[in-house]
Amino acid sequence: MHKRGVTVLLSIVAVFLTSCSINKLAVNMVAKTLSSGDGTVFTGEEDPQLVADALPFAMKLYESLLEQTPENEDLLLTTGSIFTMYANAFVQTPAGMLPESEYEQQQLMLMRAKKLYLRGRAYLLRAMELRYPGFGERLKNNELEQALAPTVVDDVPFLFWTSASWLGAFSTDTFDMELLLGLPKPIALLNRALELDDSYSNGMIHDTLISIYGSLPEAMGGSQDKARYHFEKAVEYSGGLSPSPYVALASTVSVANQNVDEFRKLLNQAIAIDPETNPDNRLQILLAQEKARWLLDHIEDFFLLDPGEEAFEEGDEW
Repeated sequence: MHKRGVTVLLSIVAVFLTSCSINKLAVNMVAKTLSSGDGTVFTGEEDPQLVADALPFAMKLYESLLEQTPENEDLLLTTGSIFTMYANAFVQTPAGMLPESEYEQQQLMLMRAKKLYLRGRAYLLRAMELRYPGFGERLKNNELEQALAPTVVDDVPFLFWTSASWLGAFSTDTFDMELLLGLPKPIALLNRALELDDSYSNGMIHDTLISIYGSLPEAMGGSQDKARYHFEKAVEYSGGLSPSPYVALASTVSVANQNVDEFRKLLNQAIAIDPETNPDNRLQILLAQEKARWLLDHIEDFFLLDPGEEAFEEGDEW
């Protein structure tokens, strides 16, 4: 009877362990499918509001999967990047379009965006730590060269999105001294990604560097020449099919120089791009064009215009 009892107990344990293994295997399979990045169900969408409504569910789904597979690097990348994209496209950008009369609401949205960026950064830093144990400690100690030296081309998505989430958080709260003093770290990550593969995602790294060099003062590393260089590279790698470089240069360098003609020209170029020429990135195109139109509609907020001067309409010749 004792032997039989032990045998039964071992059988139950075996079944339980097998069930756990099957469950973990299933979760990993689902996680791999979701984090593959091969589909365009979101990026190819023509209705931005539909994506805005759907992404929170996807974000929580990814987080629930991470509870089961906390060391899944691809899922950490997907989760961190989707938090970053959502914070930028559907929280921070709309906040920037609110009128001054809704200042309090704008600040609440910016603080929400900051939290989402930092949440995304935490997942991405966890992924980098799994890939390179000690990575976080080296960053903390400002040992940037030692932290980044071992990275390879396969790390570029992780480097880019970690930097993007970090820089995004800073852009929502430029008075956060911890983020301000730590700014060299995400910039170093971005430059390492650029060094490894400057064509990543059709020039997305160059796209980001336009805003960085175009918006920072020279004392903090800003450079209009560098911003224009990265603009040319971003347009080259995107084949001129992305409005983002045009919007980035117009909203930084053109405004800084008070060059209203260039501002209008760049934004109208952005608006003129047909989303159907790049259907896989239709959502990004539509969102960037929405911002371009808003900037033109609010041109007086950025420039001192002559009385009676109006923004050019879409399709004007230059």
